[in-house]
Amino acid sequence: MILVWYGKFILLMHILVVYPYIPYPIDRGTYQRVFHLLRELARDHTIDLIALSEKGERVEHRSVFETFCRKVVFVPFVHPPWPRLVPNRLLHALPTTIRHWWLPQLADTIGAMLDQNEYDMVHVCDIVMAQYFLKSHLEIPLSVDRSRVDLQFQEEQYARMPKELKSSLLYREQVWKLRRFEHQVARRSAVQVVCGPDDERFIRSEVSRKVPVAVITNGVDLDYFSPDAAPARRDSAPTVLYCGAMDYMPNVDALRWYFEEIHARLKRRVPDLKVLIVGTSPVDEVKAYGALPDVTVTGGVPDVRPWYRRAWAQIVPLRIGGGTRLKIPESMAMGTPVISTTIGAQGLNLTHGTDILLADTPEMFAHYTERMLHDETLRQRIEERGMQTCRGRFGWPGLGRQLSRYYSQHFQPARNSHEHN
Repeated sequence: MILVWYGKFILLMHILVVYPYIPYPIDRGTYQRVFHLLRELARDHTIDLIALSEKGERVEHRSVFETFCRKVVFVPFVHPPWPRLVPNRLLHALPTTIRHWWLPQLADTIGAMLDQNEYDMVHVCDIVMAQYFLKSHLEIPLSVDRSRVDLQFQEEQYARMPKELKSSLLYREQVWKLRRFEHQVARRSAVQVVCGPDDERFIRSEVSRKVPVAVITNGVDLDYFSPDAAPARRDSAPTVLYCGAMDYMPNVDALRWYFEEIHARLKRRVPDLKVLIVGTSPVDEVKAYGALPDVTVTGGVPDVRPWYRRAWAQIVPLRIGGGTRLKIPESMAMGTPVISTTIGAQGLNLTHGTDILLADTPEMFAHYTERMLHDETLRQRIEERGMQTCRGRFGWPGLGRQLSRYYSQHFQPARNSHEHN
């Protein structure tokens, strides 16, 4: 039995994975990370998967996961109703956003899987799933993969909200409880896996100095997101794209900032500018932008790659952080250069003027977008460097191997193990 990890060898482990959704089809940004890391972990380890299926949806994709997981259990559920403010919400120790994910049937399924099988560790996605291991199953190491740090997200989201008295009080109540819960999860975690160094710094400063943290950046499927995989050509007119789930509050806020502060500035400089807003479930505010001249709101599309290829550049005017943006490595891999805020590109370690253009004020965002559209030499240079950076750093196989090695190095298997090259 090999008890430590040596160089290129990875110890085979048995891992129970618990997800709050079925990440397939891969039609949301977070599903990219969750699905691909799961598949890459399964190349080196034995994986049993438990995933929630809201209203029984997506269960028809079980066979996709059975190709690389030993066992696959989908748990159908319907969210309980949101609790009344008094007394159910105020008098409960947990924040409502966490309680909303407490499901007795999931707790029973987890308990049964742990009783029937021997695991070296549990890997859960996001802290809403960590609550099932705070008072039970304390003997097994817990890894929490965080697509965003919830406390950081809540604080940045609040900064963009209207400061009405009721919403302010509810926010303070929510964040106080969430901060307490974050501390509890940190004490229980054997490791927290985050998307970038910014997330790690936030955890260190606001949550815990002691919890182990592994940084596994987000990546891209380089076989799928390739310029050769999409037949579309660049539009004849200067065209920018914004891509993402259009019911996700940070994306809605990003578009609000763009159209309130940036779009008119940019239009004066690039009169023939066209804007493509591509993504699932656009809320009414996003749909309304489609009424503006030269702005197209597509809703969900069967294949986003032709839209990347049509655009001369992607804009990422995000103001709310936490995690990293898969839209950026996707766009770079497709050969579509990116203009982003610093917070939009956090965690990716990209260089302004080389891999990407970064701007944090409306004037500078409009300026750099105009430069990208009008300066073909600059655009081609960033396009080529972006593709090189993606190939070197953002492929899922390499990122998954980083996580596999971390687990093998830090969690000793409880049974006889096999070497994987």
